[in-house]
Amino acid sequence: MNVLFVHNNFPAQFRHVAPALARDPNIRVAAVGSSNSQPVNNVRLLKYDLSNVDVSMTHPFARRFDLECHRAEEVLYLLSTLSSSGFVPDVILGHAGWGETLPLRTIFPHARIVLYCEFFYAAHGRDVGFDAEFPQPGADGHVAIHLKNAAGLLALAECDIGVSPTVWQRSTFPDEYQGKIRVLHEGVDTSIAIPTPDAVVRLSSGRELRRTDEVVTFVARNLEPLRGYHIFMRALPQVLNERPRAHVLVIGGDQTSYGAPPPPGKTWKSIFLDEVADRIDMERVHFTGPLPYLDYLKALQISSAHVYLTYPFVLSWSLIEALSVGCVVIGSDTAPVREVINGENGTLVPFFDVNTLAEKIVEALAQPRRFQPMRAEARRTALAQFDLERVCLPQMLALIRDRGDLTSAKPQRLRRSRPGVLTRVS
Repeated sequence: MNVLFVHNNFPAQFRHVAPALARDPNIRVAAVGSSNSQPVNNVRLLKYDLSNVDVSMTHPFARRFDLECHRAEEVLYLLSTLSSSGFVPDVILGHAGWGETLPLRTIFPHARIVLYCEFFYAAHGRDVGFDAEFPQPGADGHVAIHLKNAAGLLALAECDIGVSPTVWQRSTFPDEYQGKIRVLHEGVDTSIAIPTPDAVVRLSSGRELRRTDEVVTFVARNLEPLRGYHIFMRALPQVLNERPRAHVLVIGGDQTSYGAPPPPGKTWKSIFLDEVADRIDMERVHFTGPLPYLDYLKALQISSAHVYLTYPFVLSWSLIEALSVGCVVIGSDTAPVREVINGENGTLVPFFDVNTLAEKIVEALAQPRRFQPMRAEARRTALAQFDLERVCLPQMLALIRDRGDLTSAKPQRLRRSRPGVLTRVS
């Protein structure tokens, strides 16, 4: 069987399934992605580059789709190269978010397309329109948000089946497509993300923190409001005042991953740190930046209270990893988190309720023995629902291998006759 992955940042969400397929001697695996993509053993990787594309003259409503079309064109040429080498995929796994799936059906009309359905944008109540503290888009902004779904809708119309990691993420898609989407999480390696009572975190100052210390952890790819960084920082003065021995590990970068950018010349990290800096002991608040994976896990392993906050948006892998490690999770009472945290394996607090968040953190620091059953239940949740080897990966592999009546057909082969013009080659 031949399997093709198409993802702007390959392997990304396919980081487990792609290597698993590549280890099978009966399966040939190829991937197409941007210049940011990373190699995987035994996977033929073809990359494209969009560094010279300029969409500034395109209508603002259409700029995203224009860029997606440029990306689709580059993918088109790579697919033609792939097919001319004799690689015709039986199954294609692609992410709908960047327009890369637009040419798939044209070039490989008989392939079974499995679409990763991560998120469907809306103008209210999700990543936009949830937090009134920040400027909300006007009517033109709402139109632009809806138009962000254009390539995804085209991909949904053409795919054979979709996959979403959570029930809530599937629910963001239009009702008429949800029946086409299965819920299947990528999974977490619970043999690596494990409780480790003797873990040690060494700070840049030379100080060492252990499980016997009072440690509050907060993790986000980047520190921004969409992941509740502002709410967390506002809870710290009360926490540090009531727990004079507590330390805080804030793990993440200072860029913007998903939400609105900060004002020019500033970062969200600095804005909300400055807001509370005169009320917290900065010797006990440690910004680590992004960490290597095993160091990041050590931080979770020594955590006394792990805070996970998010707007109604894509659920982070870090929450599942925190459960797998057996953290005391204090999460925001928002839809994607409610799907996982149930009161027994973690605690939910209203997203905007700074005082309650601080009280729950203090409670976890002050009464660690009381939360031992919660730690154990968190680990059980990760094993039962998100275990990579026993639950998630077998389900994904079974989905891929369910070929049905797939038949190979000679793909259409295209070459570039001049810039922007495609010519069919018989």
